[in-house]
Amino acid sequence: MKKIVANAKEAIEGIENGMTLMLGGFGLCGIPENCIQALTESGIKNLTCISNNAGVDDFGLGLLLQKRQIKKMISSYVGENAEFERQLLQGELEVELTPQGTLAERCRAAGAGIPAFYVPAGYGTEVAEGKEVRNFNGKPHLLEYALEADFAIVKAWKGDAYGNLIYKESANNFNQPMAMAGKITIAEVEELVPIGELDPAQIHTPGIFVNRIFQGINYEKRIEKRTEQS
Repeated sequence: MKKIVANAKEAIEGIENGMTLMLGGFGLCGIPENCIQALTESGIKNLTCISNNAGVDDFGLGLLLQKRQIKKMISSYVGENAEFERQLLQGELEVELTPQGTLAERCRAAGAGIPAFYVPAGYGTEVAEGKEVRNFNGKPHLLEYALEADFAIVKAWKGDAYGNLIYKESANNFNQPMAMAGKITIAEVEELVPIGELDPAQIHTPGIFVNRIFQGINYEKRIEKRTEQS
């Protein structure tokens, strides 16, 4: 099966209005910059985006928010995006806030074929509204469902033609569980290497989970919040 595609525009072919997408990354670390830019240029709308956060106003998923291409966000942290806040308060954007660990597990569960699970996080808060509650060892737990996505879009450090991926340090974050969870998984990589060059013991995502792969270009790798010590 030929998995290598030429670029991000070719990689996102088949994504249509109203689809659900998973997008890897944490803050601005490890986000699929090329594919997000291609989605912005595509004009595709009414997307449901599953991501740890919504980027910032002029980068990451913030670009899609600016063009009103996102209908719903399923996220755990959204505090750095003023446009996100404005659309939420104006009722222009549907938002499902999920505790960060629960969000990661909902993605992982989807990739592992687990339809639902119980978790204590969120009990007694707005997160628990409308959810089934069961007690385990005397502690209340909420029923959470695995997340489904038409496409999962991830970014890796290195990959090969089979789709095997290696993430670099903290850029692993949500990319690894999301890569397993999409019906179709797209991987953009900083370096596309020949088959056999990757150490099998170092591979984070086996190629069986990846449908399309390409070498990205012009990565900005922005820092969301720079902290300096004199």
